[in-house]
Amino acid sequence: MMAMHMLWPRDPDSVKDAKLEREAAARVWTFAKPYRNQIAGFLGTVVFQSVLGLVPALLFGLIIDSAIPNEDRRLLGIFAATIVGAALLQGIVGLVERYLSSMVGEAVIYDLRVALFDHVQQLPLAFFTRTQTGTLTNRLNNDVIGAQRALTGTLGTVVSNVITLAITLIAMFAYEWRLTLLALLLTPFFLFPYRRIGRVQQSITREGMELNASMNSTMTERFNVAGALLVKLFGRGDDELELFSSRASRVRDIGVRSAIFTRGFMTALTMLGAIGTALVYGLGGLFAINGSFTVGSLAAMGLLVGRVYMPLTGLTNARIDVLTAFVSFDRVFEVLDAPSPLQDSADAVALDAPKGTIEFDHVSFRYPRSDELVVPGLETPGATGDDQQREKDIALVLDDISFTVEPGQLVALVGPSGAGKTTLTSLIPRLYDTTDGSVRVDGFDVRDLKQASLREAIGVVVQDPHLFHESIGDNLRYAKPDATEDELLEACQAAQIRDVIEQLPAGLNTIVGERGYRMSGGEKQRLSIARMLLKDPAIIVLDEATSHLDSENESLVQEALGKALAGRTAIVIAHRLSTITQADQILVLDEGRLVERGSHGDLLENGGLYADLYSLLVRDES
Repeated sequence: MMAMHMLWPRDPDSVKDAKLEREAAARVWTFAKPYRNQIAGFLGTVVFQSVLGLVPALLFGLIIDSAIPNEDRRLLGIFAATIVGAALLQGIVGLVERYLSSMVGEAVIYDLRVALFDHVQQLPLAFFTRTQTGTLTNRLNNDVIGAQRALTGTLGTVVSNVITLAITLIAMFAYEWRLTLLALLLTPFFLFPYRRIGRVQQSITREGMELNASMNSTMTERFNVAGALLVKLFGRGDDELELFSSRASRVRDIGVRSAIFTRGFMTALTMLGAIGTALVYGLGGLFAINGSFTVGSLAAMGLLVGRVYMPLTGLTNARIDVLTAFVSFDRVFEVLDAPSPLQDSADAVALDAPKGTIEFDHVSFRYPRSDELVVPGLETPGATGDDQQREKDIALVLDDISFTVEPGQLVALVGPSGAGKTTLTSLIPRLYDTTDGSVRVDGFDVRDLKQASLREAIGVVVQDPHLFHESIGDNLRYAKPDATEDELLEACQAAQIRDVIEQLPAGLNTIVGERGYRMSGGEKQRLSIARMLLKDPAIIVLDEATSHLDSENESLVQEALGKALAGRTAIVIAHRLSTITQADQILVLDEGRLVERGSHGDLLENGGLYADLYSLLVRDES
């Protein structure tokens, strides 16, 4: 029997504005086209199963009309064996159908997921700063699965219902047209309780899904490290339990109500089917008594009438099913169609043997506005109306910046918070494109270089380093997948973290936990430095890379970095005196503009912003 959830009326509100457009359908077909042979085979098995489903009813009638009156045991045995053979064949065809449908479905879901994952990785960083992670992963999971079901479940169900209904009605009309019309006239009375009870069940199901989603959200937020820590520190465990318990109890109550309505619906189906069968047998029996209808034909009609109502019920939802499926495809395609402005140009060249020269030529930059987002449907709710207008009028984050860094130089970026230091460094590996001007590496505009080769030449250590929920070794090998254990330990030694790792029971195989929570802040920082050193880049960007280290470890890491930076270009954002005073060149930013540049001594003599900032640093570190 068809699963109960497939029988309930669908939610028309979810697709009230949806339309089935030819372009969308054509695009769906192009995505499924590589599997057209499997889809054809799948549809063929559905048709074959529908035809085989008629065999028992037709042969049962022949047994009554031909085999039994003539006492033809041979014919009776042939019919009985044929019925068994048809059932066996139907089961085999069903297995083939299931194999083909799963093969097509899983292949399509694989292609969609890989295409989405690959495309999302290529989107600009601004996309991720304004997109809710949960919404994005929902597109990668639920909507992809919905699209996959459209090709197998929805298509197969609609075709099966149409074929089954058409073949059954043809057979019934061939037997007795009046009884067939009688069965069809009962259809409205069959669908009325289905829709009434189904609406209630639909409401119950929707509420249950919302409550389950709420419980899942609660568990996701409370069971990650940060959430669990917050609950414990505020002592709200009992309150959280009470909140979760209230939602879980509501889900329990909804489950009971759903079970009652399901049973009631099944009872209604059974009763209406019994009424329809009784009317067919009653009127057909009168025809048989009058001699205008055979007993075997009457028995066959009684079996066939039960095959009419179920397909009709399924087809009442066909339009909503199809539109719902295409809504899933539209949501998937919305992400796939998102343009990525940071694409390699057709004539992009690789940065071979990088030397490390960096040039900023009258660079200005502002972050993308909300109306420039690649996927508005995934944007974090917020900037609308007047907020968007204010965004359009926002000042540039960087304004007419020009400077040159020679190979091997150490450059320190200094300035108040929000001056644009981190934004400036993000333009070097082309995480963003400049609004005006150009950034050049070794004489090449970064927009003319292949991004992979550009980023391979740049190592970055940020203030809050990210570690994957994997082993220390796996996190380090992210920079160099083929690194040997000796190379890993050498990098760890340079970053002053080797002793810590060797004291761990599992050593390099130690799992660092979600976002590296099992490691201290200083340990995470040093691991990220080791990962950068393992990459062996020509250009190094350090964004407050020693901010989480105590004075002793900082001096050790600074010594290690001093050796590692030898012969490499380095741009360092730092508030520590030890880093700033060692710089070959200091760039002072204020409100997005380059206001001072020079050596430490020269800038102190000028008595400008740098001198003020330096005096604050001296006072803070004294």
